[in-house]
Amino acid sequence: MTRKEELLQDVVIKFAGDSGDGMQLTGSQFMNNTALLGIDLATFPDFPAEIRAPQGTLPGVSGFQLRFSSDKVYTPGDECDVLVAMNAAALKTNLRSLKRGGRIIANTDGFDAKNLRLANYPDGVNPLDNDSLSGFEVIKIDVTKLTREALKEFTMGTKEKDRAKNMFILGFLYWMYNRDMINTISFLKEKFGKKDDILNSNIKALQAGYNFGDTTETFTTRYKVDKAKMEPGMYRSIMGNQALAYGLIAASEKSGLPLFLGSYPITPASDILHELSRYKNFGIRTFQAEDEIAGITAAIGASYGGSLAVTTTSGPGLALKAEAVGLAVMLEIPLIICNIQRGGPSTGLPTKTEQSDLLQAYYGRNGECPMPVISASTPSDCFDAVFEAVRISVQHMTPVLFLSDGYIANGAEPWRFPKSADLAEINVSFKKALDEGETKLRPYLRDEKLVRSWAIPGTPRLEHRIGGLEKEDITGNVSYDSENHEHMVKTREAKVEKIADYIPEQKLDSGPDSGDILVLGWGSTYGAIRSAVTELQDQGLSVSHAHLRYIRPFPKNLGNILRNFKQVLVPEINNGQLIKIIRDKYLVDAKGYNKIKGVPITKTELVSFLRNML
Repeated sequence: MTRKEELLQDVVIKFAGDSGDGMQLTGSQFMNNTALLGIDLATFPDFPAEIRAPQGTLPGVSGFQLRFSSDKVYTPGDECDVLVAMNAAALKTNLRSLKRGGRIIANTDGFDAKNLRLANYPDGVNPLDNDSLSGFEVIKIDVTKLTREALKEFTMGTKEKDRAKNMFILGFLYWMYNRDMINTISFLKEKFGKKDDILNSNIKALQAGYNFGDTTETFTTRYKVDKAKMEPGMYRSIMGNQALAYGLIAASEKSGLPLFLGSYPITPASDILHELSRYKNFGIRTFQAEDEIAGITAAIGASYGGSLAVTTTSGPGLALKAEAVGLAVMLEIPLIICNIQRGGPSTGLPTKTEQSDLLQAYYGRNGECPMPVISASTPSDCFDAVFEAVRISVQHMTPVLFLSDGYIANGAEPWRFPKSADLAEINVSFKKALDEGETKLRPYLRDEKLVRSWAIPGTPRLEHRIGGLEKEDITGNVSYDSENHEHMVKTREAKVEKIADYIPEQKLDSGPDSGDILVLGWGSTYGAIRSAVTELQDQGLSVSHAHLRYIRPFPKNLGNILRNFKQVLVPEINNGQLIKIIRDKYLVDAKGYNKIKGVPITKTELVSFLRNML
């Protein structure tokens, strides 16, 4: 049988099935295999909200979208080239995201009468048997039957054998895209090395899927994507929450401060707690508290004791932490509050992404309570952004709110990781003794940055009062004086605004310094904006892109940049939050592009909107 190989530049695959079908694992393994080949990629995992949604139902569909390319990748793709549908619900949920002419790989066993009924298809209707999929290439494989056949020599039960279906599909795709299986076999040996039946059945199913593609005459073409042209160096695939955890560890090492995490599990932030708990060799202490309030107050205590203190949460948890955040602002102590945003309000959409909490980060506390806000733009950017958040926090004696979201947290991309020697030191100084002429510590005496000293409890002669009541300037004594209160409120705000003197000026990501439209973004809209603006620039249109890391305070030159453009567009995965702050601060008539559907903005829709603006 003659086989041909076709070279592709860009491929988007969506793995979709029931929440128990192992689609996240399958997608992750294909992603790791892709990364090892030096191909650029981006991912978008899509989880059901329920831990175990009813099997076969639409709410129970779990997906993993992966885009890989020989060119630079900024998004996981607007439409899929290939949809792997393990059951009828997976097809129905994801068909609209498959491009016309795309390929569907369908597990026929997942389209029996029961599965079709659970997916709300009319009685007697099977999309695999009618012309509803005529615009697509449909590959029907009875994955369940073939997996059981491959494992017939194993003494495991049918249910246990069926758990290897995802490995069969993975093996078939490894054959289709001309891949080696070694990395996945190594992963399986590491994960199931002490469970021979599980290990061997998964490896056998993986090899069976590969051999199925290799021996079935229906499949005459294999595909290949070349290595991407990327800056030379050592790379690894990294997810946003991983990068955030590593950035905190690096900041701990570079500052010389022991890292303490006080946290309460909440989707999609929990993985930071899981990741950091693995690194006790760096002296890291992780504390899973009984609730959100205990998590942050424990971190406040750790900061008072001289640790690099961190707490992690998502939107509802940040609301619960609000009073304690205000305490940290009043105390003027370092604290990193990581908010991994999700859809709201209340419990909202626990597993869906949204830029939901910028206004909460800015204003979500009682009284005048300013604090710096730092945002990450991509999974790998979490490392650099949280490292910078730590620097600002400890050098300016202030809590810092770090913003990521579910899209960034669970997405992955190649990361050219730095060496320790490449990272700047984070200089931290504790007050060790009274100044000449002092008879007692003056805890709110400030330097040229308006920053007070950091005195560790137990240091001889540096005893001082601390608490949530208003402080008297310099002495730190409790004060109810109205003039002092106004002075301290304005001083705390001035300290935060003065941080703008110690951060870089804003740069354009691409495009001319002035022109028709500036697209101003923050957070996870980066990839869609970058891709859309680049496409329009290649067509000669006057569009530029700026993306914010520093949201409070803004870089000092941001206002001048905004005024250089006829129009300003602010795309956000919310109902318009940054745009309110920009309009308020700079009196710029910015326009918004907003999407609140639990999924990212796509390049295609943004290009269309920008064309209409032009």
